[in-house]
Amino acid sequence: MTQDRKEPVGGERGALSRRTVLAAMGAVPVLTATTTAAAAVVIDRSAQRQTIRGFGGMTHAAWIGDLTAAQRDTAFGTGEGRLGFTVLRIPVPENQADWGRDLATARRAIELGASVIASPWNPPARMVETFVRGSQTNARRLRYDMYGAYAQHLNDFTTYLRNNGVNLYGISVQNEPDYAHDWTWWTPAEMVRFLRENVGSIGTRVIAPESFQYLKNMSDPILNDPAALANVDIIGAHLYGTSFANFPYPLFKQKGAGKELWMTEVYYPNSSDSADLWPQALDVGEHIHRAMVEAEFQAYIWWYIRRGYGPMREDGQISKRGANMAHFARFVRPGYVRIEATANPASNVYVSAYRGGNSTVVVAVNKGTAAVSQQFTLRNGTASSVSSWLTDASRNVAPQGTTGVSNGSFTATLPARSVMTFVTA
Repeated sequence: MTQDRKEPVGGERGALSRRTVLAAMGAVPVLTATTTAAAAVVIDRSAQRQTIRGFGGMTHAAWIGDLTAAQRDTAFGTGEGRLGFTVLRIPVPENQADWGRDLATARRAIELGASVIASPWNPPARMVETFVRGSQTNARRLRYDMYGAYAQHLNDFTTYLRNNGVNLYGISVQNEPDYAHDWTWWTPAEMVRFLRENVGSIGTRVIAPESFQYLKNMSDPILNDPAALANVDIIGAHLYGTSFANFPYPLFKQKGAGKELWMTEVYYPNSSDSADLWPQALDVGEHIHRAMVEAEFQAYIWWYIRRGYGPMREDGQISKRGANMAHFARFVRPGYVRIEATANPASNVYVSAYRGGNSTVVVAVNKGTAAVSQQFTLRNGTASSVSSWLTDASRNVAPQGTTGVSNGSFTATLPARSVMTFVTA
């Protein structure tokens, strides 16, 4: 993976560049003109799954500069040419003098209806001690006698933002405590202790553990400790190199009642390629699909919003990866509920569905080299028409007009290598 020289020394990208998370891309197959038929997609509005909190990304003004006013509106606006993001993640700076760095973007996100969460990379320096961890002789951890002071630090940041017009939806204990070569390490036992004894004073939802690879050895101890679990509101995870087989989380389903499950950071499939490569950008659509359907996450948050590999290019325009995200973010709004739908009606076709009021939203990703004639059948709900939007090699979330729905069904052609969103009325 090529190092991005624009990133700060010791910053997140420096660490992420060391991750071996990607498989080599094969040759791009040749498109065919054939249209194939797929099994019908059955959508059951009565079979409700997780409530969606949103889709979004990260800003970090100290590392890469803030979004401009126009870029904020592109990121969090909902109209044509916008990403439609409804979640913003910002850092918790170590020093109180830096707490206002990301305030302007956070305020605008709130104004446009988004939620804001925050994650710390390090506590204030006075709270940290160094120790030997394997070959790392200067590893950092929070001093045990500073747990209470650190909880107060997080709460003070929450209060500062609230006093400046930003009510945090939640705050994390630590960004990637299990991949902390360049920041602060936490063991699972330390995380549980902090959750049990100290976070009760924090005046917003608490997020933990934000493992870099959704490693369950970080979150299982929280779910298995009733006192710690009582004090956490959101189980947060990152998906760097996480195999699809590890997306489901049976223990959360067993013990996480009343808690939320968020994917709080990723870039996918890499940070070395342009976000406008096609059809490779469709990997993002499949990744979000699996995060919603197989992992049942309630939020999906990209790393930097504006980056050459991100949803917004450096020039402020939406990338192909961003268009894939917008197919979800613009139409699947906070409070919508994922409902059961035939997830894989044909090879390389991925479908998920969501219920919002009387409307049903369907996102279909066709990674195949042939167009697919796809029937959609709605059960336990009614619709008279359906509108659609398309992204392919030449178009980004382009409106495709409105057609009728007959006896609860409609049929659409999913072009080869495309993603489409359908919204019923």
